[in-house]
Amino acid sequence: MSGSRNDITETAVSAQADAGPFAPDPRHRPVMLAEVMAHLAPRPGEVHLDGTFGAGGYTRAILGSGASVIAVDRDPSAIRAGRALAEAAEGRLTLVEGRFGDLDAHVRATGRDTVDGVVLDIGVSSMQFDEAERGFSFRFDGPLDMRMGGEGPSAADIVNGAEENEIARILWVYGEERKSGPIARAIVRRRAERPFERTRELADLCEAVLGRAKKPHEIHPATRTFQALRIHVNGELDELARALGAAEAVLAEGGRLVVVSFHSLEDRIVKRFLADRSRERAGGSRHAPETAVPEPTFVLVAKGAVEPGEAETAVNPRARSAKLRAARRTAAPARAIDAEALGVPDPAPRRGRARA
Repeated sequence: MSGSRNDITETAVSAQADAGPFAPDPRHRPVMLAEVMAHLAPRPGEVHLDGTFGAGGYTRAILGSGASVIAVDRDPSAIRAGRALAEAAEGRLTLVEGRFGDLDAHVRATGRDTVDGVVLDIGVSSMQFDEAERGFSFRFDGPLDMRMGGEGPSAADIVNGAEENEIARILWVYGEERKSGPIARAIVRRRAERPFERTRELADLCEAVLGRAKKPHEIHPATRTFQALRIHVNGELDELARALGAAEAVLAEGGRLVVVSFHSLEDRIVKRFLADRSRERAGGSRHAPETAVPEPTFVLVAKGAVEPGEAETAVNPRARSAKLRAARRTAAPARAIDAEALGVPDPAPRRGRARA
């Protein structure tokens, strides 16, 4: 990629200003839009897949470039909200309700074998966080749900029904919560009196165990617990690993993969996947010669992680922890995904005591 961050931003802003019906929705600010578009580089006549449609921020920009979009989201409300945009696109936008881990199947269901680009914005959309009834955020009191698609056990089911060591393991593995043991014990004691039903009940318990944040920049004591439960309830990290493999399977030669992640667990998986898929040789030594490795399936086009600029983080707090990684597909055949090798953690309880 060439050009300064300012050049990229100015180009993206100019393109979006002329996007007509696909101009940005003022209620939603997609994270790192300029950088995503610079690396995805959609062109008229191409077909791109937006695996995390959400409020349609990236999809609008891609449509504005003249390319077509297959947009996937497991949240039925996001698909319903996107119908007006699909009508405006006049056949260039296909909405699919489903998981992005199945994006290869979604592409083939449209009658195509390949696409020219895949973009993934990992995690929960801002509109989901802002809807109290979805139960994703402790900022609003709502049902303790957290399910993106509405299927399977909710967060309330987990905290009310799982064993103490399982809850502790989930909080430690997916939230990196150092006080996972005390929080799990407090959850079990509290639910013996009455089950958890509301987000505020769980947030208050986390504050009681950890204490309130003492400084303005400190995160809320419930942050890691809510993150861990959300990731577990939705199987987000397993889904991410499957999506990376699916993208590898359907990207045409020269196709671009762009992934925006928001915390270390996600970014670590993306980083390991791209490092493995772009590697041309295995390391060796005088005692152990180099071993053969499969032909690279990707070429890195962003060296390391791209982070948002100060101007964006000043107006879009969600962007502060964002990291973008991008690569271009080669002609090499796709490979099977090894989730364990990518660092997808196993939340199954281990023997021994929970973290104190």
